[in-house]
Amino acid sequence: MLTLDNISKYYAKHQAVANVSMHIPRGTCYGLVGPNGAGKSTLLKIIASIIQNYSGAIQFASSDTRIGYIPQEISLEEKITANDNLLFFGRLSGLRGKRLTKRVDEVLSEIGLTEQGRDKVGTFSGGMKRRLNIGCGLLHQPNLIIMDEPTVGIDPQSRRYIFSMIEQLKKEGCTIIYASHYMEEIEQLCDETAFMDNGEIIEKGRIESLIEKHAVPSIYVKGQECLPAVLSETDSVIEKDGGYVITTSNPLTSIEQIIRNCQGHHGELERLELVKPRLEDIFFSLTGSQLRD
Repeated sequence: MLTLDNISKYYAKHQAVANVSMHIPRGTCYGLVGPNGAGKSTLLKIIASIIQNYSGAIQFASSDTRIGYIPQEISLEEKITANDNLLFFGRLSGLRGKRLTKRVDEVLSEIGLTEQGRDKVGTFSGGMKRRLNIGCGLLHQPNLIIMDEPTVGIDPQSRRYIFSMIEQLKKEGCTIIYASHYMEEIEQLCDETAFMDNGEIIEKGRIESLIEKHAVPSIYVKGQECLPAVLSETDSVIEKDGGYVITTSNPLTSIEQIIRNCQGHHGELERLELVKPRLEDIFFSLTGSQLRD
């Protein structure tokens, strides 16, 4: 769908985006993940042509690429209705007359706000505003949709609704760039992802490939007198939720040692399980820092 070649952006002496290159395939949901301040929003604005003063090149695969940009900030007029907000953004996208009216009705249905179309946006919940914010970016039926933190500060019901919308857009063949610092969203929605920190892409690829490449086997144990001293000496042990996460190259051997230790010391074992590799753990291992809100 598009290729980024050595994209960089400075604000005065601060480099917000540093030599970013990536290829985003058509019809995929591509995750851009990193903490606040990593440079995600700046990069998305460059792709959406909102920021035009940058170095490097962006090449779109087709001349008929229609971009729908959904910003992190709520960009709505709260003193007017949802219907009027959509009409305004539809006109900005070049829609007129019956086609515009039809698209407004369709989008209200897609975002689950048909019954609230004539209500003023100021009366809406945070989740409803987020859904309307997304709807404003979909009126002109874009085939490249850029979403910048679309689920920040919303209720679980609206989050599920947005996820369903994204799955439907994927089925329709849209390409989606989805930026978030919620790693579980990236794992659930995206086909490929790029880790971004301090303006740089530090790793990228298909999610299953990244997990296979970087994830280290680990186990979780919780209980009394369960942790053998030998594991603390030879493996990485981190306290978590009242128990321990043990990173080990031989998880089955470690489990056997834990069970023997419990039996020998009359320990009480509450939980013992293999830990599924997670993207957040990989990000932590690559950057040395947790994802920040």
